[in-house]
Amino acid sequence: MEVTFVGHACFLIRFDTGLTVCFDPYKPNCVPGLSDVNVQADEVYCSHSHADHNDFEAVGTPYERYTGPEPEVEIIKTFHDEVEGAKRGRNNITKITSGSENVVHMGDIGCDLTEDQLAVIKGCNLLLIPVGGYYTIDCKKAFEMVGQIDPKVVIPMHYKSKKFGYDVLSGREDFVELIGNEGVREIISRRFTVEELPKVKSLLLMEPLRILK
Repeated sequence: MEVTFVGHACFLIRFDTGLTVCFDPYKPNCVPGLSDVNVQADEVYCSHSHADHNDFEAVGTPYERYTGPEPEVEIIKTFHDEVEGAKRGRNNITKITSGSENVVHMGDIGCDLTEDQLAVIKGCNLLLIPVGGYYTIDCKKAFEMVGQIDPKVVIPMHYKSKKFGYDVLSGREDFVELIGNEGVREIISRRFTVEELPKVKSLLLMEPLRILK
């Protein structure tokens, strides 16, 4: 599985089956500091309708289309806030399984998970989870949720750095510190192949594919 962090909450995943999936592409000039989404994928999944997560047209069609087995797609209905969507609406968690690999993208999760929801995503290979707070869960809640989900590899997303992101969001530093105390290995990359990771649980800190100068 190859993982590319496009930026914000947008990822391009290439499974070993050859299937490419893009999660949550954002509209042009939407996320401060990030260049436009410019990737190709067989399938696109958006967690909700906000502009920084929902630009299907930004993702091109690959020259050679995927012809392998159909992936298993599980959509978990959640909320964008802690008050059952009253402030920001609904949110989808998306779990994609292709071959022996699976990825869970949490979207802009802003609420706790039920036991039934946890059962679907627990023990996933790769977890993509927001940590920036304000619009979503914050670093502390994300850390607690990771403990519940128990993924093999976790990547924080939807945060602010010195070079990109919304001012109202926090950075990922507190999340990194919390999870680092659990003996999780930390790896930094823009594009990474999951098979390169050790057998132990890992924290993958990815930098966006393109940052505006």
